[in-house]
Amino acid sequence: MALKYKRILLKLSGEALMGGDSFGINTDVLDEISAEIKEVIDMGVETGIVIGAGNIFRGVKGASQGMDRTAADNMGMLATVINSLALQDALERNGVVTRVMSAIPMRLVCEPYIRRRATRHLEKGRAVIFAAGTGNPYFTTDSAGVLRALEIDADVIIKATKVDGVYDKDPVVHADAVKFETLTYDDVLSKNLRVMDAAGIALAKEDSKPIMVLNMTVSGNIKRAVNGEEIGTVIN
Repeated sequence: MALKYKRILLKLSGEALMGGDSFGINTDVLDEISAEIKEVIDMGVETGIVIGAGNIFRGVKGASQGMDRTAADNMGMLATVINSLALQDALERNGVVTRVMSAIPMRLVCEPYIRRRATRHLEKGRAVIFAAGTGNPYFTTDSAGVLRALEIDADVIIKATKVDGVYDKDPVVHADAVKFETLTYDDVLSKNLRVMDAAGIALAKEDSKPIMVLNMTVSGNIKRAVNGEEIGTVIN
């Protein structure tokens, strides 16, 4: 079967790394995620990854509790580096050559982010994890994911969540929540669906970059997505 998407940007939430824990990184979940990523890389899909930091520290939450927003966001960006290094370790234990590239230079633990170098890593079949967000406060890792997807010219942004798409309200709380199969960028903004922040949606809209929201906890979903199966919700 021909691949529908040959280069993807996978956006993972930090909370996804917790599994059933209340905080931190669950190594069993890391192994499961790395196995899913290995499967698509082995198919020839060039894979870039952005991970949030909600399992460790969220800048917006810190700011809401009285911290300076810039300081809080810098802490959040550093927390994404921790998650990125953990995922790199899991991937390499599974035989996937991986590079972590940070928007905040820290040469002793990872490479600085350079777009052309990142593209070259992808072309060589390496997983590339983009850490430290955009390197700037006031931007979420969702915005960073869209930005990196545009820079590496990914075919699609896959946002991996714990639910099987986008709903009109929280399906965990509301039994009558309705799932959307497809949405436009304007739908997301006008309905305030909070798939990702408005800046990220606006960036994707400007370049007509499709966003697919799917359930990461279902084994094989990413493979099905890159093969062109209609799963989750597609925003375009």
